[in-house]
Amino acid sequence: MQVRRTTSLALIALAAAGLAACGHNMEQRAATGAVAGAVVAGPVGAVVGAGVGVVVNEADKPN
Repeated sequence: MQVRRTTSLALIALAAAGLAACGHNMEQRAATGAVAGAVVAGPVGAVVGAGVGVVVNEADKPN
């Protein structure tokens, strides 16, 4: 049971990371990540996806 849950969370993170890169600013990326996460894992996935969108936005900024 634990392996299945870990695998599901890993897939959620990958899906959210891929979709969180869509958008031109932090709000769009966070929203896209939240929607992707919500589709895969409900409310918890939405929170994780939004967080990934913010992280992707910060990582994408030029130095």
